[in-house]
Amino acid sequence: MVDLLSIAPVLGLVVKLEELLPVLVTTLIFVLIGLVIFAVAFLIVVLVSPFSVKKEIEEDQNSALAIIIGAMIVGIAIIIAAAING
Repeated sequence: MVDLLSIAPVLGLVVKLEELLPVLVTTLIFVLIGLVIFAVAFLIVVLVSPFSVKKEIEEDQNSALAIIIGAMIVGIAIIIAAAING
């Protein structure tokens, strides 16, 4: 069985204590930027659609619309992850 601590330096899972604060700050900044982008993208979908997205998904059980919005969220997540990784 492979010990996780023996492969942690290879995987880059070890952050020195003095480097932890900048890593946490950077992570929080990217999380906030990602959440803002998600909110703006969802707001655009709600404003552009000629129907009530909430009514279609919750009351009418429109699974196709839910799948499209889920795909949009996954697509934006992939774009944000690519932007973060460079």
